[in-house]
Amino acid sequence: MKILKDFSLQSLNTFGVEAKTKYFVNIQTREEFSELFLNEKLHSLPLLILGGGSNILFRKNYFEGLIIKVSLKGIEIVNEDQTRAILEVAAGENWNELVDYTLEKSWSGLENLSLIPGSVGGAPIQNIGAYGVEIKEVIEELEACEIATGKRIYFSAENCQFGYRDSFFKNEGKDRFIILSVRFSLSKGNRINLSYGALRQELQQMNILQPDLKEISRAVIRLRTRKLPDPKIKGNGGSFFKNPVIKKEVYEVLKKKYPEIVGYTISKNHIKLAAGWLIEKAGWKGRKIGRAGVHPSQALVLINSGGATGEEIYGLSEYIIKDIRDLFGITLEREVRII
Repeated sequence: MKILKDFSLQSLNTFGVEAKTKYFVNIQTREEFSELFLNEKLHSLPLLILGGGSNILFRKNYFEGLIIKVSLKGIEIVNEDQTRAILEVAAGENWNELVDYTLEKSWSGLENLSLIPGSVGGAPIQNIGAYGVEIKEVIEELEACEIATGKRIYFSAENCQFGYRDSFFKNEGKDRFIILSVRFSLSKGNRINLSYGALRQELQQMNILQPDLKEISRAVIRLRTRKLPDPKIKGNGGSFFKNPVIKKEVYEVLKKKYPEIVGYTISKNHIKLAAGWLIEKAGWKGRKIGRAGVHPSQALVLINSGGATGEEIYGLSEYIIKDIRDLFGITLEREVRII
């Protein structure tokens, strides 16, 4: 295990902003975790766990602490019968490569989550979701390391306290645990989820009436590719804001003023609004402030147009939040973690 000083993070965050950390270590084995926790000098430092760097914005250009990149690898079939397969996947595995692995096995559950950037270990923290599916639906349990003690602790799906783009690890467990592996329970056969309207429409345009898992994945990739820029070309962190959830009576008031407003019923009393629609309606789609901008095809995505700092991108998000609050009376919440 090698601890590096004043390490550049530009290639390790999908926004591509330049930032450095005082100390950096890339953990590739479980033995290295044990070695790291024995180093008492590091215990007093601020700590940040880094996966794929796809859901993080370094607002400051220097992190005065230790960043641990989790690069543990491995996929193991723990149990398998005629209807289900249980996979244990190391936290450092690439998320989309895992999806492709399950598609080759014809195991369903992850196909709607194709092409989401990041690592397996970061997925449950965010409770990633797309096109009618959330990862909480297929997680059986996960293994984490408690930073203060070095102990390995198993969390059931219930104990992860999953919510909309939320989990225990973003709240009470924030910066207290390092996720080591995730155990998934996947269905065998063509058990598909076509609840999301845009996905059904895409399949229709592809002239696919009875899709299999790979065709659903291909449709999802087509949708995401059209809407979301490639971070290698335009630095971004995917959806920057959460879709706000509001009370039904508030939605009805907005509906009278904006008949075209986009909302989805999620319970008897609550509606989830499309944050992208709000941002576009406020006139931000395609706009730039300096080197930071809003993507012209998807208003939920903030982009680094080239050389932007984290502070510039953060400042742009502040302007957007203020305008949405002033126009609609709704406060947008950032989905991207700000450091």
